[in-house]
Amino acid sequence: MSHQWNRWEPTRDGQQHTRMSADERNPAAVAQPVEDAQGDGRWMSQHTRFVLECKDGEPEVLFVGDSMIQLMQQFEMWRELFSPLHALNFGIGGDTTCNVLWRLQNGELENIRPNVVVLWVGTNNYQHTAEQVAGGILAIAQLLTSCLPKAKIVVLGLLPRGERPNPLRVKNAAVNEFLRSWLPRLGRAQFLDVGRDFVHSDGTIVPQDMFDFLHLTPLGYRKVAKPLSYLLHQMLDETPEERRASLV
Repeated sequence: MSHQWNRWEPTRDGQQHTRMSADERNPAAVAQPVEDAQGDGRWMSQHTRFVLECKDGEPEVLFVGDSMIQLMQQFEMWRELFSPLHALNFGIGGDTTCNVLWRLQNGELENIRPNVVVLWVGTNNYQHTAEQVAGGILAIAQLLTSCLPKAKIVVLGLLPRGERPNPLRVKNAAVNEFLRSWLPRLGRAQFLDVGRDFVHSDGTIVPQDMFDFLHLTPLGYRKVAKPLSYLLHQMLDETPEERRASLV
């Protein structure tokens, strides 16, 4: 029998946003660094670089997440659409909700005050249920709203994956449904579904959009960037008075 996330309990540190029961924490909402299995300190080095960027950067938009965020900056659409927004990219390939939560709690939000944060993470949470993954994403969103009280949060929906229908597609779709239901309760967080144009009528995903049926090609990123860019410009074009009113 699957657990239902029927208790919504935000906390100041973001670690315990939802619970399956009064005494059972969501494992996808427990902050953890990545174990240095290769021994080269690569993940921690990236985190340290992001913390240093916070000291000098004044981003309007902060992008946070896993490889789907990290790889964005390798393509022309990043330079064309997002660099002009003074964007910082804090994406690390392979990260789960636990890893992103740890990074944000350990320096990656210090000294910066972005107007908007774009969060995209969760597809690497293989060991967690859909309810747990959604709860972990909510925990990060709660932390962001607590640490950045004037920022708006855009949570991107998880994309379908795999060439043909498979259990991970079903799981990611379920995560998105939980997020649609839960995110409005945060007030300043908004869900954006960017995965509608990837599955064809026969149920397949093509390599022209996802070269390995998970990561995006330049064409695939264009499909994501178009609605995201439109939403970001809407948010950033608000007058200070409109922005204050929307935060009340």
